[in-house]
Amino acid sequence: MAEPGDRYEVRLSGSGGQGIITAGIILAEAAGVYEGKNVVQTQSYGPESRGGAARAEVVISDAEIDFPKVIRPNLLLAMMQDACDAYAHDLVEGGTVLLDSTFVSDAPHGENIYAIPITEVVREEAGRAIVANIAALGIITGITGIVSRDSMHEAVLARVPKGTEALNEKALQVGYALADEHCTTRP
Repeated sequence: MAEPGDRYEVRLSGSGGQGIITAGIILAEAAGVYEGKNVVQTQSYGPESRGGAARAEVVISDAEIDFPKVIRPNLLLAMMQDACDAYAHDLVEGGTVLLDSTFVSDAPHGENIYAIPITEVVREEAGRAIVANIAALGIITGITGIVSRDSMHEAVLARVPKGTEALNEKALQVGYALADEHCTTRP
């Protein structure tokens, strides 16, 4: 993560129904509730609840956050090609892009780009594609160290619907394994 006091901006994007908004809330809670950082979380989605564009943004800082919007994300998660096309150009120099290559085939060029078939792998490993957002949070945690694995685990368990804890824990573990497999310079 950035130096203490610095802003770390995250943009999670995809399509309605992929759990983008929930992932943003969980990330914000992991950083704010479980790690005591200052956090602002905002969200935007299209008029359709499923299939429309969805975006969640999280600003994390040890210092006071004076502007609540993401300006130049340090990290972009793109779960759909449209999201990648719309947001990949906004990153800070050297920013990290995590793409769900199940749905994103045209990746931007550059360093720190991780094209991982998140939905495909979580469907195979956990049995349900619906928890791809949780696997993505595991990958983000593993690649960036933006929050600890313990904080992410606690935030996931506190937020997911009762009765789905085991499924979501499995998805989070799949995400951690994917991060470990694809990231050679973990924090």
